[in-house]
This record gives sequence, C-alpha cells and structure tokens, in this order.
Amino acid sequence: MEERAQWTDPSQVHWDGPIRVPFAPETPASGIGDTGFHEVCWYRRIVEPPAMEPGDHLLLHFNAVDYQASVWVNGNYAGGHEGGYTPFRIDLTPYLQGAAPLSVVVRAEDDPFDLTKPRGKQDWQLESHSIWYPRTSGIWQTVWLERVPETCIESVFWCPNLERWEVSLEVQIGGRMRHDLRLRASLTARGQLIADDLYAVISGEVTRRIVLSDPGIDDYRNELLWSPHSPTLIEARLELIDAEGRLIDEVRSYTALRSVAVQGQTMVLNGRPYALRMVLDQGYWPETGMTAPDERALRRDVELAKEMGFNGVRKHQKIEDARWLYWADRLGLLVWEEMPSAYRFTSDSIERLTREWMEVIRRDQSHPCIVVWVPFNESWGVPNLPDIPAQRHFVQALYHLTHTLDPSRLVVGNDGWESGATDLVGIHDYDDDPERLAGRYGGYENLPNLFRRERPGGRMLTLEGQPHAGQPIVISEFGGIACRPSGDSQFWGYSTAASSDEFEKRYCALLEVVRRLPALAGYCYTQFADTYQEANGLLFADRTPKFSIEKIAEATRGPRVTRQSQLPEALHPAVERAGAAAPHDPSAP
Repeated sequence: MEERAQWTDPSQVHWDGPIRVPFAPETPASGIGDTGFHEVCWYRRIVEPPAMEPGDHLLLHFNAVDYQASVWVNGNYAGGHEGGYTPFRIDLTPYLQGAAPLSVVVRAEDDPFDLTKPRGKQDWQLESHSIWYPRTSGIWQTVWLERVPETCIESVFWCPNLERWEVSLEVQIGGRMRHDLRLRASLTARGQLIADDLYAVISGEVTRRIVLSDPGIDDYRNELLWSPHSPTLIEARLELIDAEGRLIDEVRSYTALRSVAVQGQTMVLNGRPYALRMVLDQGYWPETGMTAPDERALRRDVELAKEMGFNGVRKHQKIEDARWLYWADRLGLLVWEEMPSAYRFTSDSIERLTREWMEVIRRDQSHPCIVVWVPFNESWGVPNLPDIPAQRHFVQALYHLTHTLDPSRLVVGNDGWESGATDLVGIHDYDDDPERLAGRYGGYENLPNLFRRERPGGRMLTLEGQPHAGQPIVISEFGGIACRPSGDSQFWGYSTAASSDEFEKRYCALLEVVRRLPALAGYCYTQFADTYQEANGLLFADRTPKFSIEKIAEATRGPRVTRQSQLPEALHPAVERAGAAAPHDPSAP
C-alpha cells in the first residue's frame, strides 16, 4: 500500500508497506491503524489465476471500496467504480496469458473533507467527535475471484407476492448470448419440493411469476411464511441448460413468502398487526471499524439482537455487508436499511446519492429481512427541508423512486422529523423521562397536539402543508443512555447512568413505558453496542452486555418469553454459484 494524492499512474507509485485487506488503514486490524487523513490509497497484489476451461471468464469482485476506485491489470486500466458502499467487478479474462500471474493495482480516492458524497458517520474532522466516527478509506469489504462459464447466470432477483401466493423471479444471463437456452427453477421449502419449472431464455433474461400451490388452511399457510419467529426460507436451485439438456451453469439462491404493509395506524407483517421492537445498530467493531472481524461476528450480531428481545434492527448510516443480511434472513430479524448521508445539498450530492441508492436497492432487494427503506435521516444532506422547495422535492423524488424500484416494501422518506413523503412517521425523541414520553404518545387523542406543538428533536415532526395523514408512528430513536466504567470520562451519550445497576433500572423503566404506548406502532432503542466515544450501547463495543442479557430481553419484550425455533446451522450465501471460489475469509491474512 502507498498513499499519494497527486499520482494517477501506477507506474509512478513507490510501494512502502503491506496492508491486511479487507480492513481499512484506519483500523488496527489492517496492520496500519492510522486514523489520520488518507486522500488516496494504492493497493497492489499478484493474483494467481485458477485453472480455466475454454471460454471461461475470471471475475474480480470488490464488495466495497470507499470512495472512488480505479483498477489496473498488468499495467492496463481495467475499470472503476464510484460509491463507497456498493459492489463492482472487473473482468480479468482479457489479461489472462495462460497460467501467468496477474498484477492488480487499485487506486482508492476518498477525499476526507468532501461533504457532498454519501459518507454516513465518517467524521470530516481529524479526531472523531459527538456522534461521528473515524473514517473508512479504501478497500473495506471482501475482494474475491469467481470463475464463470462463457454463458452464465449473471444476476438473480426475487420478489414475493403473498396475496397471489407467488414469487417473481428475474434472471439476467451474461456472457455470450445463445438462442437455445432454458432455465430450470426448482424451489423447496422445509424439505418439500414446491415448484419445478422450465422457462425459455428470451433476449438474455427470464422474468416469470412462479405461482405456488396455496395450502388453504392457515396452519399450513403459516408454516410457509417468513417472520422473525419462524424464518422459513424457500431454497432455490437455478440451472441454465441448452437444447440438448446439457448443464451450462448453476446457482443456488433463496427467497421467502412474506408481506409488509400499513393498515390504518398499524404496520402489518403477513397480513397481521406487528409491533416493532428494534435496536439501532451502527455496525462497527473495535479493531476492524466498519468491517466485521470475520463471518462469525456478523452472525453473532444478529443472534445478540434476538437474544436481547428485539425483532428488528435499524442499520444506521451504513450499508452493511450482505452476509449480515443473509444471517438476518436465515435467523429471522427485520431490517430497516438506511442510506448513508451526504452533508451538503448540491448537484453533485443529488447525483451521487441517487445513483448509489439505486445500486443499494438493486443489491439488497431480494433479502426478505428488509421491510423498510430509508433514503434520508434527520434531514442530513437536506438541511433546509422546511424552507427550500428543491430539497423537499429531492426527498419526495427518492421516496417515489424507491417505491418504483421496489413496490413491495415500506419507505420512510426522512426519518426523525420533518416528514413529508413517508409510509411511517419515524420520530427521534431522547427525552429521558418516561412520564413525559407517556404523556406525549399515551393515546391517539394526544396526536393532534403532538404534531401541532411538540418538537422532540427541536424540529417540526411534519413539513408545513403536509400534516400527519394517519400513518403509523414509530419512535425510531430513543434512549441513548450512556454507561461506561468509572474513571472513563471520554464518552458521549444523550443522558448518563453512573453505574451498571443504574443503567439497568433506567432501561427497564423506560422500556416498561415505551413498549406499552398505544399511539406507537413500534420503537427503536439507541443503541446496540458502544461505538468509539458514543457509549450508549446495551453492549460494550466488544459485545459484552452491560447487564444480564436475560434481563435486557425481559425489559425489551415484556415478561412473556416465547420459545425460539432452533436456529439452522447451514451457511449458504444469498446467491451461490455451484463450484465458485469462496469469498476470501477476512480473518485470514
């Protein structure tokens, strides 16, 4: 790795030291641990190509590089990508010369002072302050090789329709186009075959609705539905075959039958009222920053959220590793997915945020765990939302664009306050007095006063001329009680508990009130784990609970304890190509 902001030619770079990928140079796990400003990072690696069959292609996948990546292979510019949270790939095939190794060079430009790009919680000051954290520069997610046949299944997308008891399938075929291709789709649930269909490939794609046999009786229907307490997945095997029946390519995937909607002032899951019990999750680890230490850490975070009694997570200002979404799908955890914010409103920020948000939706729209999309948080990036029509139009535009790209989910246009275009009203209220919260949200009769006069975050809850239209209300940030061991004064929180015992009492008292408030469709507690100086987690940064996890769970969901179904042990990525090289394990050097 080397850093030189002014250099754009890899032949001029002087390489001065190793870095452990996929960890950012700001993290100790990278072997560098420098939290200063890194405007440009250069990487170089010699890649040994695997054995290839005639016609095969070799793809180099980058799961996330922050912010603008340029890639050279054997000294030739091979491609690039802009956007710090979404994946891209480079076809290495044109540069292959037998079994000769490939020299891959990556330039990652990430201006630390640029507030017009989506950056989330990454601080623009040298030292992290308040609710902002150290920056994440360069490669911060897995980089991996994939060998694919000359004609291959390039992408797979799913969308369930519970009312019609069907799932929609969209498959794109890549590589050399042929006119004799068929796609076989086999679906199984709970070990039973539920569909086995053969489709013609037309113009390089297959778009079909797979109608399932409706069991009719609720007991049998419910066994097929996905929910946090019963995360039933429909396993899919997709085979690309030619006219002679020869297998060309094969992938494994999954989907699920579930629906999310609004009925009156209630959110419904699978047609039934569903109260949200969520926790805010920043998605950082002490030694590795925004990158999970390993696969186990991603799974463990999902398990911990469930063990603490939550049925959902609001992933805050970060597009998480898709493997975390995989575990949320498989173990059963609802997700609000939120776009990392830019902090200025310019033509550049409009273009950058819109383009990357579309890539985010495209990447994650097949995950059944995601129930709500959130393009904006607390008017970040649109700071004059009440007064400037262009900013209001931008929020409205992304709300409608999101529904256009994915009509199957709910959208919260701007979470926290100043709601306009939204399916749910998300309110951020850090009042630490349970009685005042009870007075504010204690009944539907209080809502006119809430929306006319109350300003929990110091901002109006709805925009002028766009009053509350009866949407369900979620207190989507509250709590934020900081608690750290005595003697540690360098921490931040919305309020402070002096000890673990006091923290337990305050959390239990607060949740005892909030989970019973009749005007709320759900809540989201701040937050899952301590993150750098922000010490308001239920867990310490190393995921140790600040008081008994059983007591946390009882306070979160009430004294009634439900039996959890056995958690499955199998691990399959959301789409796994048969025989593909596994992604690099970040726990390895």
